[in-house]
Amino acid sequence: MKTSEIKFVVTLDEGKIPSKLEWEASDSGIEGRKACNATMMSIWDPKDNTTLRIDLWTKDMLVDDMKRFFYENFVTMADTYLRATNDPEMANEIRVFAESFGKKISQTKSI
Repeated sequence: MKTSEIKFVVTLDEGKIPSKLEWEASDSGIEGRKACNATMMSIWDPKDNTTLRIDLWTKDMLVDDMKRFFYENFVTMADTYLRATNDPEMANEIRVFAESFGKKISQTKSI
């Protein structure tokens, strides 16, 4: 049996606010840590039948970049939902929402 590891390293400032985020994954094909400004992780807890979340972003993450980050997450959620459930109707609902969201945020900055 093979295992794979995904690791996040979070550097906090004196106020315990993330000032630096880095990630690495043993099967990513990329050597060493890569910098990032935000991450959102959802973890399904089968015992409690609920979702746990870890949402982190650095103080350097720009608001317009965060808007695009959310937009791109919504778009890829539709693809993931379709692969996981084989439910094209609801995957399309997520895509419709993502398009609407993208159009509204593009009024402040082009995505």
